[in-house]
Amino acid sequence: MGKLAVRALRAVLVVVLAGTVFVQALMLWALISGNDPEDGSLPLTPLRVITILGIGAAQVAMVCVWRLVAMVRRGTVFSHAAFRYVDAIIGAIVAAALVWFAGTALNAPGQRDDPGVTLIMGGVGLAILGVALIVLVLRTLLAQAVARDVEAAEMQAELDEVI
Repeated sequence: MGKLAVRALRAVLVVVLAGTVFVQALMLWALISGNDPEDGSLPLTPLRVITILGIGAAQVAMVCVWRLVAMVRRGTVFSHAAFRYVDAIIGAIVAAALVWFAGTALNAPGQRDDPGVTLIMGGVGLAILGVALIVLVLRTLLAQAVARDVEAAEMQAELDEVI
């Protein structure tokens, strides 16, 4: 991975992380201060809590991606240490899907006239779970690469002994 790509990815991660923290702070302030313009038409308090939790899941994934990029730059990504970050990303994606389903369930009663919106939101939740499955497949590929790397190191050590 080139230096330019790493810098660009890190810049994007910093901007997005800062933006999500700002949005979370505003939502928390609205919850804590009691200055909520809710008129009762929507359950804004639960929706804000769900949004804060969903953003938190995305932030966990971004921090893990940052750590994996650092491992790539050091050449240590093909190690067992990378698995904890990949597992955390999978967990964050699953958590985001569950939060999305909670938001869908909270929104569903207001969509009685148009149940298609709820079906679409459910489909988006399934798509989010699909992303978690894709990352799980990538984790399996990482496990195979780590196993090959260990095997190659063992063979190199045996070859060094013979020579």
